[in-house]
Amino acid sequence: MPKKVIRMEDGREVTIHVSWGVIFTVLAVIVLLLVVNSSYYTVEANEEGVVLRFGKFLERVPPGLHFKLPLGIDRVEKVKTAFTFKEEFGFRTLRAGRRTQYAPIGRDMLKEALMVTGDLNMAQVEWIVQYRIRDPYKYLFQMRDPEGTLRDLSESIMREVVGDMTVTEVLTEKRAEINSLVKKGLQEAMDSYDSGIRITQVILQDVNPPGPVKDAFDDVNKAQQEREKTINEARQAYNKAVPLAKGDALKMIQEAQGYAIDRVNRALGDVARFSALLAEYRKAPEVTGYRLYMETMERVLAGLGKKVVLDEEAGKVLPLLNVGREGGGK
Repeated sequence: MPKKVIRMEDGREVTIHVSWGVIFTVLAVIVLLLVVNSSYYTVEANEEGVVLRFGKFLERVPPGLHFKLPLGIDRVEKVKTAFTFKEEFGFRTLRAGRRTQYAPIGRDMLKEALMVTGDLNMAQVEWIVQYRIRDPYKYLFQMRDPEGTLRDLSESIMREVVGDMTVTEVLTEKRAEINSLVKKGLQEAMDSYDSGIRITQVILQDVNPPGPVKDAFDDVNKAQQEREKTINEARQAYNKAVPLAKGDALKMIQEAQGYAIDRVNRALGDVARFSALLAEYRKAPEVTGYRLYMETMERVLAGLGKKVVLDEEAGKVLPLLNVGREGGGK
């Protein structure tokens, strides 16, 4: 039975006897804890696990609790497949929030941002590439440095696209087209390397001319914006005035057409009425003439107001009438 002597501070010696069974029990418990602790693992909700057995790919596992062979036989690499990664070019974000803080532009950032446009001008281009990992196995084992390769390819393709455009196009109207072209070219390049990366978005941030000519470019941009503003205002006035004038003209034409139709119909009606009267008059001139006379007098007398009809032989009747007083008023 092994023993151990321990010297106390007061000079006394204490002998401790240790049993081999106790030692083996402690060692067994330690080994068991190590085995249990290395036999399970958890994959988070936005991750996917890649299991390696003796360094060789075995399987991909979804989120959740899983078990593996302990003591380093199985090794698990966790990859965030439901997370959007971001690479920044020409600038670096120190802290995001309501007031985002950016790192001072250094030599390396300025080097990757300065580009030559198609008209041999310089532009300082800042952009963001967002991507996701769609195949963790390819991401881990097909490329040695996926992020570095992504950055190099993105910078190369952006320079190629910017080099095919003028500086004015890069600064103004071709920004959306640049985003689309760079995203497409970068995705094709990453697919050719079998990287397992999917490019979700390319966002062109600030595009500025170099410092010495920045003021002149700002003046040009301001003039172009004023021109576009003036053109839009003129188009707005045109679109407002021309339809209104067309509407007024159409209204006048329709009113004239309606008036013409009304006059023609009235004239046709008068002609038809006169023709009918003429036919009747020819059949019975005296009767028709008398009827026309009576109808005419009826229309005339209807507008004269109060009427008094007296016999020619009546006398001393006029003072008794209330002549000149409407309704008997005084």
